[in-house]
Amino acid sequence: MRDIKLNIFQLILFTILVFISLTSVCAAKPSAPVISVLKNNTLLSIAWSPVANAQNYQLFYAPFPFLGVDTIASVNLGDTLLFSAELLDGDAFYVTVVANNNEGSSDFSNIELFFISTVNLDSEVLAVTAGDWYKPELSISWQWQLNGVVNEDYQVSLFDIDLFDAPGSLINNLKISGKKVICYFSAGSYENFRADVDKFNTNELGNTLDGFPDERWLDIRSENIANIMTSRLDMAVLKGCDGVEPDNMDAYVNDSGFDLTANDQLAFNKFIANEAHKRGLSVGLKNDLDQIQLLVNFFDFHVNEQCYEFNECDTLKPFIDAGKPVLNVEYQQLLVDDEIARDTLCKESQLMQFSSLVLPLDLDDTFRFSCNNI
Repeated sequence: MRDIKLNIFQLILFTILVFISLTSVCAAKPSAPVISVLKNNTLLSIAWSPVANAQNYQLFYAPFPFLGVDTIASVNLGDTLLFSAELLDGDAFYVTVVANNNEGSSDFSNIELFFISTVNLDSEVLAVTAGDWYKPELSISWQWQLNGVVNEDYQVSLFDIDLFDAPGSLINNLKISGKKVICYFSAGSYENFRADVDKFNTNELGNTLDGFPDERWLDIRSENIANIMTSRLDMAVLKGCDGVEPDNMDAYVNDSGFDLTANDQLAFNKFIANEAHKRGLSVGLKNDLDQIQLLVNFFDFHVNEQCYEFNECDTLKPFIDAGKPVLNVEYQQLLVDDEIARDTLCKESQLMQFSSLVLPLDLDDTFRFSCNNI
């Protein structure tokens, strides 16, 4: 229902704006500003771009989840370009800004969604269990594509696609066709091609990931990193994702450049899972096999790479035992070329109730073999 609520919210805002415009002199009205939202624990800051000839700016806001037209409020902010406020832990709002002058009102700025939450990187924290979010079933059919134009034609139940690259229209189309959408982002690494790269501090960037020269490990102990990742979760909600796949959740067993402990990783992974659930998002654990027993209650599914190739699939059994799917991908060329080898993989996968795919390493849909025959 989250995407439906957001559409209703946008429609009501549009209606309000049309009313404002029709009651003004229909001439050269201002252009729409562009807003950005920054959070530092409970301190919220909303900034927007200056608009030529704007005489004042008006902030519209409504609580998340959207509860109806009566909950939309606005405040006139004069000619300032920044709004800051100290809010309460757990507050969540949609926000947008309009520019006004004597000739009328602009269109709405981009609509942003934010959640206020205090960063709690505690390895002993309890799992968030209250709430309603998507929980995929065992042996679910799925497709994973992170590069290239997403092929929407697969008749599967779940698509896993890139959070940043996927337009809202794609997510909406997939959902209209009855599919669930999981949105991928890297929670444990810095990618130099993402739109939010300016939010990272230099001292939070570690060693380059093996095989990925444009990625660097992150210091997951940093509150700033935690805030960046919760902003990405906000983006996932705003785009209409049903859930998220946070990647690189095992920095502590890699050459990260930081002295990270198992408890540091547990704290970070639990934080990400709990923050996703607070937003009504399903969340999957990516790899991090050594901590599965401690994390299975926090996550709704597991995304695994190459457990058959490395003889690690038995470690994923706690997810199956908990009724939570394992979305497994294998990349070996043997499995592409040899149908007998692929059939052997699939028989084992089906016995374990895994959802296994054989895909290209680039995840670009150049080929696809599914053990679910879909």
